[in-house]
Amino acid sequence: MVRLSVNVNKVATLRNSRGGSVPSLVEAVRVCVDAGAPGITVHPRADQRHIRPDDVYEIAHALASVRDRVEYNIEGDPRPELVELVENVRPDQCTLVPVRPGELTSEAGWDAGTPREELAAIIGRFRQSGVRVSVFVDPERSAIDWAAELGANRIELYTEPFARAFEQGGDALKRSLDHYRSAVEHAIGHGLGVNAGHDLDLQNLPTFLSLNGIDEVSIGHALMARAMFVGLGAVVAEYLEITGSR
Repeated sequence: MVRLSVNVNKVATLRNSRGGSVPSLVEAVRVCVDAGAPGITVHPRADQRHIRPDDVYEIAHALASVRDRVEYNIEGDPRPELVELVENVRPDQCTLVPVRPGELTSEAGWDAGTPREELAAIIGRFRQSGVRVSVFVDPERSAIDWAAELGANRIELYTEPFARAFEQGGDALKRSLDHYRSAVEHAIGHGLGVNAGHDLDLQNLPTFLSLNGIDEVSIGHALMARAMFVGLGAVVAEYLEITGSR
């Protein structure tokens, strides 16, 4: 079984576009949980364009009674405010992602040449607090080696390149799958768990999950976009059917 973690950022984006509290993030989380989602993901960015710090705490409170079956994952770059937030909330998992100025969404994993000392210290603090740590990386051996040296528990593979290869099909898709398969096997060889996310959807996810060894997929944009037409609970159920989480 592969765990599905529903990223609820886009619910906050819609709310913030008008101001106020509608749609309710907590209500969205409850719908996802009631539909059987085993994970919820948030990514509080420094500009607060979607998830805000108070949202992180409110969702933690909403999940408190179901934390035995629903994992809470906080994504973000390791700026001081994010570190403090994670240490206060103590989610099940923190996914550390790089942030580039002006980006709309994540554009790549961590550069394997990024200095290790500061990140390794933060990862050590999180792990001492009981938080599992995942590091967002491209499907490259050097990046996976770097993540292992940091002391991470898991990696999250950046899957946009796979999504573009899926659209092309044929040899491009085969090459991409082989590349990701090698990355997964390399990570497992390091003793790392393997998560994946970015541009995965109902069409390409079954093909991606033909790879063995994936622990979790984080899906937000595609899931929320389809929910506009079929309902949030219904689309969560569709994804759970693919991941085998139902």
